Amino acid sequence: MARVSSFLFVLSLLCVLPLCLCDNSYGGKLNPGYYAHSCPQAGEIVRSVVAQAVARETRMAASLMRLHFHDCFVQGCDGSLLLDSSGRIVSEKSSNPNSKSARGFEVVDQIKAQLEKECPGTVSCADILTLAARDSSVLTGGPSWMVPLGRRDSRSASLSGSNNNIPAPNNTFQTILSKFNRQGLDVTDLVALSGSHTIGFSRCTSFRQRLYNQSGNGRPDMTLEQSFAANLRQKCPRSGGDQILSVLDIVSAAKFDNSYFKNLIENMGLLNSDQVLFSSNDKSRELVKKYAEDQGEFFEQFAESMIKMGNISPLTGSSGEIRKDCRKINS
Repeated sequence: MARVSSFLFVLSLLCVLPLCLCDNSYGGKLNPGYYAHSCPQAGEIVRSVVAQAVARETRMAASLMRLHFHDCFVQGCDGSLLLDSSGRIVSEKSSNPNSKSARGFEVVDQIKAQLEKECPGTVSCADILTLAARDSSVLTGGPSWMVPLGRRDSRSASLSGSNNNIPAPNNTFQTILSKFNRQGLDVTDLVALSGSHTIGFSRCTSFRQRLYNQSGNGRPDMTLEQSFAANLRQKCPRSGGDQILSVLDIVSAAKFDNSYFKNLIENMGLLNSDQVLFSSNDKSRELVKKYAEDQGEFFEQFAESMIKMGNISPLTGSSGEIRKDCRKINS
């Protein structure tokens, strides 16, 4: 009963967050009040569906945030990730970063269906992803922020862009930073946004290399804390079991907090792409230390970096379209 009451209290806080704040400082033609007149219930509808989904499965919060990230790094934040293969569309869902791991599409479908009933042809799928990411943060104890809105949906997808632009778990620090830089994001954004790994899970196939063959010499990653590594080997075999899941944050996998950064300092980051933030670069190491010491500082920067990421090359004005179904372009 206490858990239900707590969940309802969080939902009530979400529902009173203002949707409209028309401030040009959010960048470009996007602003949080975009739907204030055309679909004033948009924010409440998204919040309600996301809250129900997260209540059923806490992991869904991380999955929805990941969809937003993987969408924005390919052609900008345009909902291209949501398109299924059809005709000339080759879906990004089949790319290496997304195949057998991207999830939450049915939640987006449910949100879109309710929005189409309330205000047909008005709210884009790209904006749904952006709002759902913010709500996922709040529902798991993380920060909130005003979401600039007004994105339109692409009429294309890019499988090659998905394969090439999204950082991989075993990329080097410099490769990851370069991929962020190409999106207009800097090292501060990289470290702050990586903090989203304070919730969710990763598949064995994404961290097996660290356990058994990090550098191609048959030896494990020596930066991995030994007892942590031994525990992971019990769950993730040398071969097979690719889909076996391990938590990204061993301290509080269902709570959005700063324990992820504390884990990195202890050499207990699950993915290579996590641990290199502490082991491979002086500036990122100092940011890890700062966020480990001050959760408020992390929350503030995370919100700022999420807004910045959400502003990557949006389609606005007459560009793109407002899809009726997030999985296919309008005929």
